[in-house]
Amino acid sequence: MSTAASPAILALGEAMVEFNQSSKDPSSYLQGFGGDTSNFCVAAARQGATAGFVSAVGDDHFGRLLLDLWQRETVDTSTVKVDSHAPTGVYFVSHGVDGHQFDYLRAGSAASRYAPYDLPLEAIAAAQVLHLSGVSLAISLSACDAALAAIGHARANGVRVSFDTNLRLKLWPLARARAVMVEAIRHTDICLPSWDDVTVLTGLTGRDEIVDYLLALGPRVVALKLGKQGAYVATPDERREVPGHVMDAVDATGAGDCFGGAFVARIVAGDDPFAAARYANMAAALSTQGFGAVAPIPGRNAVEKALAA
Repeated sequence: MSTAASPAILALGEAMVEFNQSSKDPSSYLQGFGGDTSNFCVAAARQGATAGFVSAVGDDHFGRLLLDLWQRETVDTSTVKVDSHAPTGVYFVSHGVDGHQFDYLRAGSAASRYAPYDLPLEAIAAAQVLHLSGVSLAISLSACDAALAAIGHARANGVRVSFDTNLRLKLWPLARARAVMVEAIRHTDICLPSWDDVTVLTGLTGRDEIVDYLLALGPRVVALKLGKQGAYVATPDERREVPGHVMDAVDATGAGDCFGGAFVARIVAGDDPFAAARYANMAAALSTQGFGAVAPIPGRNAVEKALAA
């Protein structure tokens, strides 16, 4: 079922406030935003889709910063719970000779306390797509239960489920990640794995054997993200390499989330998966031209202009 007021795309997970070390002054940090499903939502909204976020934030300054961000980005916040008993998660990005280092302060966060009884069941049933990630399942046992319950409710109401593997082994052991993600993928319509994640999760190293494995679990679309090389997109009937767009990346943080949000936005708009991937590849490439996960995500006009050129 659907209503005109309901977002077409809902994403469930944790958003956090980011502090990114300045390259000019290592003692100062620039404030930004992160969280894979939140980045996904912003990307979808900037492509013209109606999007909403399902989560919890603390009743604190950082929670208000996130609510302000989503409202500026036209991401619906009616399904974001404000928890007065827990903080909003934050993380720090440091830069050294070995590249980026991420330090997370998220234990006991408002989003990690999210539980099945918090789910906005009517909004989920009214959406066209529900999006989740491996992080949505990994941040706590109650959040995992909520994510799996949301998937079940979406499927029961004819809502397509989109899932990005986004494996974070600091959050849970590989054996549990494999078992839980495989169960989630069994009930997924659109699977958006990254190469580095899915090779670890499956132990497979060939594109076709990975795609065969995932399609056999149940998804109707698999878009295997290959970074600069683009994506390998498969349905039960057809599969194609969709080339990427090579650019000199300033910061690739969040490019995979941008791809996912743009891809699902174009699917909802009526594109076939191959056209959606072509568009999403360009959106992801453009998102690497600035710093941070959110600020450089391009809008629809910029993506269409770059594709036309």
